[in-house]
Amino acid sequence: MHPVTGISVGRIAIGVGALVAPDLAGRLFRLNTQANPQLPYMTRMFASREIALGAVTLASRGRTRSALTAVGIAVDGADAYAGFDAGATGIVSPATSKFLMAPAVGAVVAGLIGLTLRRKRA
Repeated sequence: MHPVTGISVGRIAIGVGALVAPDLAGRLFRLNTQANPQLPYMTRMFASREIALGAVTLASRGRTRSALTAVGIAVDGADAYAGFDAGATGIVSPATSKFLMAPAVGAVVAGLIGLTLRRKRA
């Protein structure tokens, strides 16, 4: 499977799960859902973004797909920073910070690989 397709399908799957069960998603991301009653709202906002970005990337082709992949890389980079900052400021533990950063960094790398593969074919 092409890395960009994999990321896009993963975004949709994670987004649907978080939209349908935001409390469970928060717990899976090791966040304290009991201490923050607004977390389900924020989780659903994250979910809708992931679904939309995954869907439009899957539906696109050519330069548009490359541009959307770059947008995804930027979003995932921001997510990685958010995970880092949460750990650095003590909002989450260092272990949780790394846990939150790992998929975002992985998605950045996969997106960059996907763009590289696209350029090689062009």
